[in-house]
Amino acid sequence: MFKTFFKNLGPGPLIAAAFIGPGTVTLCTLAGVQFGMALLWTLLIAIVAAMVLQSMAVKIGMIGRKSLTEVIKEEVRTPVVKRTLLTLIFAAIIIGNTAYEAGNISGAVLGLESLFGLFRIELKQFTFNLYPLIIGLLATSLLWSGKYKIIERSMIGLVLVMSISFLFTAFTTAPNLGELIKGLFTFKIPNGSLLMIVGLVGTTIVPYNLFLHAELVKKKWLDASKINFAMRDMLIALGLGGAISLSIIITAAGVDTLEINSAADLALGLEPLFGSNAKYFLACGLFAAGITSTITAPLAAAYVVCGCFGWKADLKAKHFKLIWFSIILFGVLLSATGLKLILIIQFAQITNGILLPVIAALLLWMVNKSKLLGTYKNNLTQNIIGALIVVLTLFLSIRTLILVF
Repeated sequence: MFKTFFKNLGPGPLIAAAFIGPGTVTLCTLAGVQFGMALLWTLLIAIVAAMVLQSMAVKIGMIGRKSLTEVIKEEVRTPVVKRTLLTLIFAAIIIGNTAYEAGNISGAVLGLESLFGLFRIELKQFTFNLYPLIIGLLATSLLWSGKYKIIERSMIGLVLVMSISFLFTAFTTAPNLGELIKGLFTFKIPNGSLLMIVGLVGTTIVPYNLFLHAELVKKKWLDASKINFAMRDMLIALGLGGAISLSIIITAAGVDTLEINSAADLALGLEPLFGSNAKYFLACGLFAAGITSTITAPLAAAYVVCGCFGWKADLKAKHFKLIWFSIILFGVLLSATGLKLILIIQFAQITNGILLPVIAALLLWMVNKSKLLGTYKNNLTQNIIGALIVVLTLFLSIRTLILVF
C-alpha cells in the first residue's frame, strides 16, 4: 500500500513548495499578528480556489498531453489575441519570477542567519552576503543534475521539513480551538484587513504554478487512467501547503506583541512561550520555504519561456538550462548586494495581477473543449465553480492594480 502511494506521489510537493515561499510566510505572520485568527477563512477559500484551478491544469497536462502555452498556440485562432496572450504570459512569468527570486533567496538566507549568524565580507563601503551564493549553488546543482526524480525527492524532503517546523510551532502555542473554528468559518472582514485579504489570496493562487503543474504531470504519468493519482497527489500537496499557511497565522496569533515584521521577529516573540527552540524550528521552516521557491520559480519560468518560443522543455536542454540559470544568478546578485529594483518588482506585480484572471478564464475555456479532453471535459457544476473563481481572481486583479498604482 505505502509502496504504491509513494510510487504515485508526483509533482504535488513541488507545487506546494512553490506557493509556500518567504513572501507567504511573512504575509501569514503579519496576518496573524495584526488580525489574530480572524482571516483564516480567507486562506480556506484561497486553498479551495487553488485546488480547482490546479485540477484544471492537471487535466490539460494529463489528458490533453499539452502544456498551457501549447494549447494557447494551437487553439487561439486570432493572431493578435494569441500574440498578446503569449507576450503577457512571457512578461508575467519571466520578469515576475526573476523579480521575486531575490526574495526567495533572501528568505532562505534569513533562515540560515537565524541558525548560524551572519556570513558576510566587507570591502571598503561594499558589503557582500555569502549565504545567497551558497543557496544559489545548491539550487543550481540540483537543477543542473537534470534528474527529475532527484529534484522531486529533494522537494518532498524540504516540504516535510517545512511542515514539521511550522505545524510544530503552531501546536506548541496551544491555540484556542473555539477561536480557530470561528476564524475558519466566520466570514468576517475586520477593519483595515482588505489589503491583507487580497495578499493572502494572491500568495496562494500563483499563476506560474498552473503552468508548472500542467508540464510536470504529463512527464510523471503517461497514462490518462492515472488521472485519479494525479488529482489525489494535488489535493494532498495543496492541502498540506494550506495547513502550513494556516499554522503560521495560528502561531503568529499567539504572540502578544505587534512589533513583528518577519518570521525572524516571530521567533523572538515566541521565545517567552516555549524558549529559544522557537528560533530553530522557525529558521528551519523559513530556510526550507526559501530554498524550495528558489528552485521552483526558475523551473516554472524555463518551462513557460520554452513553451512560448517552441524550444525543447527538458531539464537537459540548452535553452532550458540557460533560462533557469539566469534567473537564479540575477536573484543571487540582488540578494547578496541588497539591491532592490522597485520598478521591476512593481512591473512584476502589474503583469501577474493582469495574468491571474486571464489564465483562470483561459483554463475554464480549455477544460470545456471536447477535442482536448473528450469525456473528461467540465460538467455544469464544475463550470459554475470555475466561473465563480474567475470572478474572484478578477476582483483580486483589480485590487492589486489599484494598490500598485
